[in-house]
Amino acid sequence: MLRRRMVGRPLVRAAVGTAVIAGTATAVGGAVSHHQQSKYDQQAYEQQQQQYIEQQMAADQQQQAYVPPPPAAPAPASPAQPDLTARLQQLAQLHDSGILTDEEFAAAKQKLLTS
Repeated sequence: MLRRRMVGRPLVRAAVGTAVIAGTATAVGGAVSHHQQSKYDQQAYEQQQQQYIEQQMAADQQQQAYVPPPPAAPAPASPAQPDLTARLQQLAQLHDSGILTDEEFAAAKQKLLTS
């Protein structure tokens, strides 16, 4: 009967040893995986921070380099007098309506044609 106990013990010891080794390997593997993930997360965070800083610097440079457009050119001044034909037509209407006499019409027409 003593022998039976002795035969079972080495198998139990081997099984326990294997379980301890497997548990240790799992724990170490998990810790390494966690460490690598943390390292990856840190690198990703640093890359995002760097990109953000670069974007801010580019925006600052654009803002500093911004030159406002020159003020809009004033609209071209309308001529002091409408074109000659339109002005003569106005005078003819005033003459036809009786506002201008023949002499006034002739004088205004002569003034327009000589200026």
